Amino acid sequence: MGVRKFIMVKSVGMYINLLGLVQPKRAARLAYRFFSEPRNGRLHPHALPEVLNKAVRETLRQQEGEFLSYTWPGGPTTSLLVHGWESNASRWERMLPHLLEAGHTVVAIDGPAHGLSHGREFNVPAYAELIEAAVRKYRPQFLIGHSMGGSACVYHQYKYGAGGLQKMILLGAPSDLSILIGNYAKMLSLNARVVRQLGLYFVERFSIVPEDFSGGRFAEGFELPVIIAHDIEDKVVAFDESRKIATSWRGATFIETRGLGHSMHDEALYRRLVAHLSE
Repeated sequence: MGVRKFIMVKSVGMYINLLGLVQPKRAARLAYRFFSEPRNGRLHPHALPEVLNKAVRETLRQQEGEFLSYTWPGGPTTSLLVHGWESNASRWERMLPHLLEAGHTVVAIDGPAHGLSHGREFNVPAYAELIEAAVRKYRPQFLIGHSMGGSACVYHQYKYGAGGLQKMILLGAPSDLSILIGNYAKMLSLNARVVRQLGLYFVERFSIVPEDFSGGRFAEGFELPVIIAHDIEDKVVAFDESRKIATSWRGATFIETRGLGHSMHDEALYRRLVAHLSE
């Protein structure tokens, strides 16, 4: 983090801490806003990455707005791809050829407040709802999620069930909301009062207790075949986060990589994952 960005981030945290002394609920709302509003990942409809220009674009309409999907036609088997925080459907460009060569039709979505999709706010329950809309429309056999997209896939499975899915792949997925909040609070130097109020905000708005919102807990009893891969040198999501999900998920296959970082882009890994879908 550069010096200018560091000062800006700490200044925001200081302001939220001061606000928390006099208006704790307003401070919690502001803290949530910075926590949930992505600053990157948007696309312009007239300057799309080439890989997305080659896809068939469709709009999924929900009460929260309109969300974009991209389809690359292939064989009768369909894979649904779910990107992570501050990203968009184009992040799958390097995995896409492997799926198409294996005879898959591939569908990718832009999450809430990402890509060309509507909204200013991103959260896992809303993303899981969008995944469910895509599952109902495209009837995929396979679900593949990266980072927060992987977390949303786990929560989707927990809330909505398999829906005809046959297998899932998770790449660099975080497990525990409480750890995400803790990392965020540390980055902004938020005090304990604000963090407590932020937790109450999740309870009041989503009926979610952060300590209970855990991919490891959601995965207990899951039997859908899954590969969970995570890079030991990931500096964005701790390696142990995926371990928690894999430990709870019955029969999960866990792949440890090294040197790929958080993106997990690797031709050999993609070949291995696609081969797993064909087994």
